Amino acid sequence: MILKTLSELDALYASPSARALAKVQSSLGPDHIRFLERSPFYAVATSGAEGLDCSPRGDPPGNVVVLNPGKIALPNRPGNRRHDSLRNLLEDPRIALLFFIPGIGETLRIIGRAELHVDADLAARFEEQGHHPKVVLVIHIEQVYHHCSKAFMRSRIWDTSSHDAGFERISKTDPESYRPSLYQEAPKD
Repeated sequence: MILKTLSELDALYASPSARALAKVQSSLGPDHIRFLERSPFYAVATSGAEGLDCSPRGDPPGNVVVLNPGKIALPNRPGNRRHDSLRNLLEDPRIALLFFIPGIGETLRIIGRAELHVDADLAARFEEQGHHPKVVLVIHIEQVYHHCSKAFMRSRIWDTSSHDAGFERISKTDPESYRPSLYQEAPKD
């Protein structure tokens, strides 16, 4: 059977608990802010005419600036220079963010709308190793909530004893399948 309707889906699962529904907020609370202050890594999901994108982002903890309880700012650092997320956001400002703290099972989800700012004063707040981002994403929060740790427990992602110590980068084991430059550091601006 291929599910095609919401009623078919709803028949398979129990309804979410009142607690699960109540945790969704429209602005940041103190616990959300503490989580953002400690998160060095997050994923950014966007959508545009060319399709979907989900990109990893990382910086030292404190790389998210809380402008007010309903608005955060994030630096856009150089990466592969495809700018998929930025291109998508110019077409469709909807954005979903998932923040992680290594070793912590909970995540923090933020859903909202993004603006792309080119602003020297705002960019200066994100100086890292003498560099400022060219673009800063300002996110107007529509939903924010902590997500439970079940996926982390099932995957054992933070349990180093379960990690594949023999894994090598794909470019080392099968260089023909990827361009040699794929794993090289991006040039600095």
